[in-house]
Amino acid sequence: MANRTDRSARNVHGVDPQNLVEKIVKTRIYNNMYWKEHCFGLSAEGVIERGVKLNCVGGSYGDSRRPTKFLCLVLKMLQMQPDLEMVMEFIKQGDFKYVTVLGAFYLRLVGSPFQIYDYLEPLLNDYRKIVLRNLDGSYCITYIDELVDSFLSDNNVFDCTLPRIPPRRVLEHNDILQPRLDNLDKDKDDDDEEEEEEDSPPPTKEPVAPPAQPEQAAPQPTKKRRRSSSDDLD
Repeated sequence: MANRTDRSARNVHGVDPQNLVEKIVKTRIYNNMYWKEHCFGLSAEGVIERGVKLNCVGGSYGDSRRPTKFLCLVLKMLQMQPDLEMVMEFIKQGDFKYVTVLGAFYLRLVGSPFQIYDYLEPLLNDYRKIVLRNLDGSYCITYIDELVDSFLSDNNVFDCTLPRIPPRRVLEHNDILQPRLDNLDKDKDDDDEEEEEEDSPPPTKEPVAPPAQPEQAAPQPTKKRRRSSSDDLD
């Protein structure tokens, strides 16, 4: 059936991947025309093509709680369970911002704590604008870094209850993650390096001997001519 999880897909967090979306939301997606017309038989490459055409992100909206196209594609990815390498390409490519958010949110649902922090934290420095569809159907502008911050800190995003992950400090304490340096820390380190370079004495130059003067030939003494008797006669 079109709504069944792929047979080769493995359980995530001990459950069927599609069950990471609440049943009532999942039922609305199955009954949505976008799901029926554009998500049936979709491959991983097809998900990318649909993701490129997205113009907003969000969960459900309106009085009937209609699911967004973004949420439909998230469920499709859960159903087919693409390779982790492909999900990384979703996140790392920089040409299509909605594909980046799609891959990031999917990884937040299925990834391990290490994978989530390791691959999503770099997006906290991504300030591209994203259109977000609100619950009442209106639109607003947000940014990728704000969305990723909500993925890491909130319990419910886009009508999905996010699997719990331990705080970052716990993973650092257990040597699973290295301490994270934000942009301010990096700038401070760069400033310290510049100050060290300024404080260090300039390199001393070795004295250079003046060029040797060419030796001049010693003047030869001139010989005096003897006066002859003929000179006296003149």
